[in-house]
Amino acid sequence: MSKLIFLFIAGLVAYGLIRSYLRRDGRSDADADASKTKPSGENMVRCQHCGVHLPVSESLLSQGNYFCSNEHRLLHDK
Repeated sequence: MSKLIFLFIAGLVAYGLIRSYLRRDGRSDADADASKTKPSGENMVRCQHCGVHLPVSESLLSQGNYFCSNEHRLLHDK
């Protein structure tokens, strides 16, 4: 009986390893193609007042200039 249980467990392990290998092999090509087509990250801009770089989505745009805060926008306009 113990030999039968051992063979069953060995079969499950072999099945899992083969399935994992086949799944990983198929994904590596798809991931490589996806990384070539989609750029990652976001454009960065520089605050005109202090020079700090920050993402465009977090910056303030005023008269064609980017700022990191409303305070720096006001100080730059003076």
